[in-house]
Amino acid sequence: MPSTLEPPPRATHPPDPNVPASAGADGVRRMDRRQRVTLILLLSASFTLAVDFSILNVALPAIGADVGFSIENLQWVATAFALCAAGFTLLFGRVADLFGRRRVFLAGIATLGLASLAGGLAGSPEVLLAARVAQGLATAAVTPAALSLLTTSFPEGPLRARALGLNGALMAAGFTTGAILGGVLTDLLSWRWAFFVNVPVAALVTTVAPAVLRESRPDRRPRLDLPGALTVTLGLLTAVYGFTTAGEKGWGDPVALLSLAASAVLLAAFWIVEGRVGAPLVPVTVLRRRAVAWGNVAGLLAFLTETSLVFLLTLYLQKVLGYPPLAAGLAFAVLGAGTVAGGIIGPRVIGAVGGRRAIVAGLLVQGVATGSLALLGPESGWIALLLVMSFAGGVANLVAIVGFMVTATSGLPDHEQGLATGLATMSQQVGITMGIPVMSAIVTARVHAAGTASAPAVLSGVGTAILVNAALCLVTAALAAIFLGRDHPS
Repeated sequence: MPSTLEPPPRATHPPDPNVPASAGADGVRRMDRRQRVTLILLLSASFTLAVDFSILNVALPAIGADVGFSIENLQWVATAFALCAAGFTLLFGRVADLFGRRRVFLAGIATLGLASLAGGLAGSPEVLLAARVAQGLATAAVTPAALSLLTTSFPEGPLRARALGLNGALMAAGFTTGAILGGVLTDLLSWRWAFFVNVPVAALVTTVAPAVLRESRPDRRPRLDLPGALTVTLGLLTAVYGFTTAGEKGWGDPVALLSLAASAVLLAAFWIVEGRVGAPLVPVTVLRRRAVAWGNVAGLLAFLTETSLVFLLTLYLQKVLGYPPLAAGLAFAVLGAGTVAGGIIGPRVIGAVGGRRAIVAGLLVQGVATGSLALLGPESGWIALLLVMSFAGGVANLVAIVGFMVTATSGLPDHEQGLATGLATMSQQVGITMGIPVMSAIVTARVHAAGTASAPAVLSGVGTAILVNAALCLVTAALAAIFLGRDHPS
């Protein structure tokens, strides 16, 4: 079947009167007014959710001192959010398919606003953690619902690729903006404003969305696959908890190993369940499609490598070069600019070479750019290499991510878009969550081998982890080239 990822041939004859007025000379439709408003609305929600992933990282010490968290429990401010955001995303993606994407989107945005207000007003660890759990659940609901509303609002092809490119760019920029904004708000106002900034955005979106977004759900609602939902949600929760624990306490920690083993058993049980129930949460036939299965593998590793690279470079900037947290955050503005540029040019690359080649090329360039950062030394002059190569890697990473989003959501009917976007969002969330523990464990092992946490030991650990990161990019590019299938011309 012809792919719609390639642009149609240029017309060499007078414009067809049957082509809508909103189309260009080549027949490719331009966004109408409703689509533009829909895109702005959904991008605003996606950007806000992305900011939430990183906005509290810089503020954690201030939160601990103000609310009363002990040092050993402070990490739960981030972990509680990540557990829920990654663990429930596939379930909520399917719920959106069955009960209405707009309904789930609006409920999630409203929950995000209320949870953010509660977090900003929290006076105890219990209230703050409950707010973070609610924020994570809201993220798990909104992200796949917003993505499926986006894919069903734009026809498969160049228009959808452009919308997904802008969405990817804004989400990637949101991660970087969160790190910067968290430092600015904590220094100038209070960590509480890292929560409060979500409230007006949630209020605006919930006010405008009902008039702009069209509801979409099947005429006949199948039963929700409860055994599948239970096994996959518990499997993802234990996986995220296992990786997080391993990153904090080492890969030999029995709790981490037990959690990862339990996750493997639960996910295997999920696969068995999906092959036997009448209305599966994730039909096995969908998972057997190369574009869906290998597209999500590539997406997971693309998110894993780039977000964990930010962690490694943060260690380098603060522990080796001695940058304060705010200055380290500002250094990533260049990476943020690269991701925005990658999101903008990604659809053009896909239109020129196809989704598979975009993924492969993006990961190859990202791997080379990342590998060069292993040359970083202890002198401040190395910041120039960091800025140039992080920009190049950011551009390439977003080209690969847009290719993944287009590939993993193409060729499926509208009634399965929530499933497809739920899988894509799950890959994104799990990749983001897995990356830092994996890279942290590599750095920690090198530091322990050196017997000291001195700047040279940290630099050695960071350099080793960067080489592993680059190798993952190159291996993923090879897997995508071999298994993802060919791009066919229109």
